[in-house]
Amino acid sequence: MFPFLAAIDAMPLWAWGAFFLFITAMLALDLGVFHRKAHVVTFKESMAWTVVWVTLALLFNLGVWHYMGPQKGLEFFTGYVIEKSLSVDNVFVIALLFSYFAVPPVYQHKVLFWGILGALVMRAIMIVAGAALIAKFAWVIYIFGGFLLLTGIKMIVKREEEIHPERNPVVKLFKRLMHVTSDYRGDKFFVRENGIRMATP
Repeated sequence: MFPFLAAIDAMPLWAWGAFFLFITAMLALDLGVFHRKAHVVTFKESMAWTVVWVTLALLFNLGVWHYMGPQKGLEFFTGYVIEKSLSVDNVFVIALLFSYFAVPPVYQHKVLFWGILGALVMRAIMIVAGAALIAKFAWVIYIFGGFLLLTGIKMIVKREEEIHPERNPVVKLFKRLMHVTSDYRGDKFFVRENGIRMATP
């Protein structure tokens, strides 16, 4: 009934293990080796890394096509192109957040890295939970579909609307629950001052 669930089940456990090990190794290499020392990422460097990551994705796509067939290869490529297109929108939101929180350019890569890693973890949790719900209650897919339609309509209708991070309920709640320093403390996310644990902007 749901081909994507069948595809997930069809993958051997070792393949999933190898995939996650590779992703973890690449992330560790990125932050722990190439960006261990904080520095301003130049346009040339960012373009070089973009080429590296896109090339790795396309090589993975070739692997999917070779081992799982042309149909799965095309599905992966289609999904990748859609995700890449949507990520362009995210660049503007990220730039706005960096501007609002006045993140110094030298620390932007670290902040972005951990932000994306957090988003990946949250997405993985949502996918696993969503797949489990759909497998148990098939009708839930209509709720998910309706939510996606409403989100899409909202994006089209309110495309020109300004984003105000200070009005975000998550930011407001966080500031209520935790003390925040007025400025940065190097590249630290949290510091202890006068015995109080505080977050930096």
